[in-house]
Amino acid sequence: MALTLSSRRRSRRLAADAGLLVVAATFALPLLWVILSSLDPHADLKVKTPDGLTLDNFHAILNSDITFTPLLNSLILCGFGTLLTVVCSALAAYPLSRFRSRLNRPFLLTILFATSLPITAIMVPVYALFVQVNLIDTMQGTIFFFAASQLPFAIWLMKNFMDGVPKELEEAAWTDGASSFQSLVRIVLPLMGPGVAVVTVFSFVMMWGNFFVPFMLLLTPDQMPASVSINEFFGNRGMVAYGQLAAFSVVYSTPVILLYVLVARRLGGGFALGGAVKG
Repeated sequence: MALTLSSRRRSRRLAADAGLLVVAATFALPLLWVILSSLDPHADLKVKTPDGLTLDNFHAILNSDITFTPLLNSLILCGFGTLLTVVCSALAAYPLSRFRSRLNRPFLLTILFATSLPITAIMVPVYALFVQVNLIDTMQGTIFFFAASQLPFAIWLMKNFMDGVPKELEEAAWTDGASSFQSLVRIVLPLMGPGVAVVTVFSFVMMWGNFFVPFMLLLTPDQMPASVSINEFFGNRGMVAYGQLAAFSVVYSTPVILLYVLVARRLGGGFALGGAVKG
């Protein structure tokens, strides 16, 4: 009987491992294609060993018109959009976390509902509004909309992380004469570093890969970010420069990877507050 139970557990474990391997392969194969095709002079849709390693695909895309200007535009849009999102979400989450009100729960549920709205459903009225207020085809208008579209979920995340910081630490600061804003900046935010890092990475990644919003709100080609300019590699009549597309994808992914590496320590950290309020 024990042997049968052990064999069943082993079978279930093997089935689970096989399922995880299938999922891992599903994610790994596209990444493998990107890396191999970027070095292949005759790249196509197949995942195969390159017909000879070459850097010609990178040489073809590393110029101002194709890569550098769109990447700079992406960094400006996503960088300032992320900064605005983190600041506004922290200011909005603080009263939700620290002050009790009957309106807190309805407000949070409204925020949660806003995260489920498809962006395509609101782009037509947003486009009309931006035309009226002269924000269409402007970097600042796109930055504002990027931040506004990420704020609901960012507030939800920030509030949950902020709940983990003991209020007693702020009360001690208030006793010493600190204001609520000073306690937020000097005590709460430094102690919830992992939370700020999560919101930062999440917001930046969501903005970085957004094609539809800048495609709708920006009209001048020189202002287009890399998420839109990547469409230029898809030519007419189904002709695609796969090698250059893969090389551009490698370069395009680099800022996100660097951002994750920079905040990896924060993401792996915790709220080391074990004895902070004792004594």
